[in-house]
Amino acid sequence: MVDLTAHPFHLDADGVAWVEDTLASLSLEEKIGQLFINLNTSFEPAYLDHVIDNFHVGGMRYMGAASGTVQDHIRYAQSRSKVPLLVASNPEMGGAGSINDGTLVTTHLGAGSYSDASIARDLGYVGGRETAALGCNWAFAPIVDIHYNWRNTVIGTRSFGNTADVVIERAKAYFDGLSESGSAAAMKHFPGDGMDERDQHVVTTYNTLGYDEWSATFGRVYRELIDHGVQSIMVGHIGAPELSRHFRPGIADADILPATLAPELLQDLLRSELGFNGLILTDASAMIGMTQAMKRRDLVPAAIAAGCDMFLFFRNADEDFRYMLEGYRSGVITETRLQDALLRILGLKASIGLHKVARNKLVPGREALQVIGSDKHRAIAASVADKNVTLIKDTQNNLPLSPQTHKRIRLYGISGQADFTGTDPSGFVDIARQELENAGFEVHVFRDALQRKADGEEGVYFHTVMADEANEQYAEKYDAAIIFANVTGFAQEATVRIHWSTPMAAEIPWYVTEIPTVFVSLAQPNHLIDVPMVKTVIHSYAPSLEAIAATVAKITGESEFTGTFNENVWCDTFGTRL
Repeated sequence: MVDLTAHPFHLDADGVAWVEDTLASLSLEEKIGQLFINLNTSFEPAYLDHVIDNFHVGGMRYMGAASGTVQDHIRYAQSRSKVPLLVASNPEMGGAGSINDGTLVTTHLGAGSYSDASIARDLGYVGGRETAALGCNWAFAPIVDIHYNWRNTVIGTRSFGNTADVVIERAKAYFDGLSESGSAAAMKHFPGDGMDERDQHVVTTYNTLGYDEWSATFGRVYRELIDHGVQSIMVGHIGAPELSRHFRPGIADADILPATLAPELLQDLLRSELGFNGLILTDASAMIGMTQAMKRRDLVPAAIAAGCDMFLFFRNADEDFRYMLEGYRSGVITETRLQDALLRILGLKASIGLHKVARNKLVPGREALQVIGSDKHRAIAASVADKNVTLIKDTQNNLPLSPQTHKRIRLYGISGQADFTGTDPSGFVDIARQELENAGFEVHVFRDALQRKADGEEGVYFHTVMADEANEQYAEKYDAAIIFANVTGFAQEATVRIHWSTPMAAEIPWYVTEIPTVFVSLAQPNHLIDVPMVKTVIHSYAPSLEAIAATVAKITGESEFTGTFNENVWCDTFGTRL
């Protein structure tokens, strides 16, 4: 039984009446459509016409683009939909990742790497304000995973930290900041990422904690955030063998499914034991963590039958809609389960006031876009960077470096894959060069063999680059070396590490014995496993201008380091602290 007057919906009589009247007005096909959240892959009106007219979706997310393009897209979609749409964004780092011109504040890890929760609140505030200006009303955040396993890189930068206490404090602050925009939140990824080193995008992963330990950690996180008012929960394609065994004694190993398909985790644990009355949605349904479990025809309705209320993204819209409809008609999805899901979907829409707003007012006017990338938000990003840039170690007392003492800088850039923020994974090198030059340094940017070949040089191989770079003149040419690493990307590999440009690449820090060397991570916190020889290591948490400028200011001693870190940085490995 769904109580729409209770936490987290808190609907009044008018809100409940709107939900009931709207539900009564829907055809079966329209009810089935409400279960789906579409990933809009085109900004063309004809595309939206097709999706809305044929599949009657209850929600949508969009691809990244300029803010004006996205706002027009959302406005058109709302104008065409019979029922107001839940429009989701992914404001994990502020506005960046939701629109191309959004403000990159910091990561969840950055918000967890300061002595108080102020950064987390700022992160939620900017993300909420900028996405609401687009017409979004639902944030797929905060991330409430606990980063236990330092090898896990899918949440390496996306978790607030490695303890339940830090995650609870920062997630509450993020939610409070986000809520100022009026958007609903979806915390993720139940039952909790961060134990397995692998990535659920490419394989089913597992939270292997026993029931008691899970309850004291991840369970406590969910209890406190549920009590705090979070309206929805995104479920990961993450199995929890010991939890499944607790609720289903004797369950066979082969029957232990990812949480998105496991009724014992959704109904017995999340609904009954944790008391969650809000909306449950799956993580993206094309992830291999879900699709490896069963045939698509079966898993689409099985997710709703197990206890999810909404299904994130079609793989093939015609097929998935048909599979869901067939699942209802065959009894896989019962009438009661369908009705409960629809009540929660419509209840969430009413809880954020969509039923009270005229259809042509669901998306704000063009003037609202002025907040995106505004001076105020950039100032917040700069303040955040100044707070959370963190000195991990400086065991040789290399810092500060100044143009007076270390004029000539050899600058190295190590990048990874593109991620979902829309930022250039290698654009940070130009920013770093410019900021160092602005500080008065003479900067010499290293170019690896592949870059030199791409520029037309002939006869260049990794050993010739090494011969050019690694010789006795190195210390005569340069006074210090600074390595900036922006190793990002997920959903392509089970885990992400530094990938050097070539075998025995010349950028590998052989030069630590020649000149003072500083390593700066703009993303992952686990690089000491690969560069333990570097004696001065800084974490800056974002590849933004603000973060890099703050880093340079701290390298030169103009500003003090005030960021904090947790034990994961040492990678549980001998030699990383030296």
